[in-house]
Amino acid sequence: MKANLADGARKAIGTSRSLQIPIYQIGAFSDEPFMGNPASVCLLERWLPDTTLQAIALENNHPETAFLVDNGQGYDLRWFTPACEVTLCGHATLAAAHAVREFLRPGIDAVTFQSPSGPLHVAASGDRWTLDLPALPHAPIAPPPGIAEALGVTPQACFASLDLMVVLRDEAELKAIRPDLETIATFDLRGMVVTAPAEDCDFASRFFAPKLSIPEDAITGSAHCTLIPYWAKRLGKTELAAKQFSIRLGGMHVIRMAGALRGPRVHLHGSATTYLEGRISIPDPA
Repeated sequence: MKANLADGARKAIGTSRSLQIPIYQIGAFSDEPFMGNPASVCLLERWLPDTTLQAIALENNHPETAFLVDNGQGYDLRWFTPACEVTLCGHATLAAAHAVREFLRPGIDAVTFQSPSGPLHVAASGDRWTLDLPALPHAPIAPPPGIAEALGVTPQACFASLDLMVVLRDEAELKAIRPDLETIATFDLRGMVVTAPAEDCDFASRFFAPKLSIPEDAITGSAHCTLIPYWAKRLGKTELAAKQFSIRLGGMHVIRMAGALRGPRVHLHGSATTYLEGRISIPDPA
């Protein structure tokens, strides 16, 4: 009986129309292989069911998979982690722009994405990109119960935004965090960004999002939509240099980022590099 069921499933798949979806794996915020934050970029002819998009993102198992649909003038853009859809992602937007320029519309110097967070403009200058993203407001809150135990350090301040933002005293405290991800997953926001003054730039951060199936992210563009307005006000400047630490590549990995506050928008600057080009083959869910 089991063999018959398996044979039936294989026959059903075999008779379905197969979709061939172009996929690109891009390292964002780095011009070197293995050093950036990986994102998958998938080009669709039309929107597929959310369950299919989520299954592809889970199979890719990157922090984010960006899905694009050509709308004639630019692209409609959505992002999925292995666990769910999100409303804003910086590094996968950068990866999507890189894929468009390298493979879909070679040589373009700007692209506009229509996204759940509104229009996102990305412009190229040589091999460097500038992302135009919304600045996210942040409101001071009392430290959530259990946060000091979850981080192993007492925060100086906490703020609510898209994520819980936690401010620490210095870079040494930030690097020493050994997070309790089970506790962090209970906090009532998307994820947690922890930040502190940096030793050799304006500020540093780390990002944890266990609810999104991202234990620790290597570089989080959307978190900088909160970080840059906060540090711009605190430091009295609008041009900032930042770095994000993560446990990656066998140690405390760091990716550097330049950003700026432009009124209600945040500009992030960075490069990207192609790691993989291929195709996904799945049955057409239509």
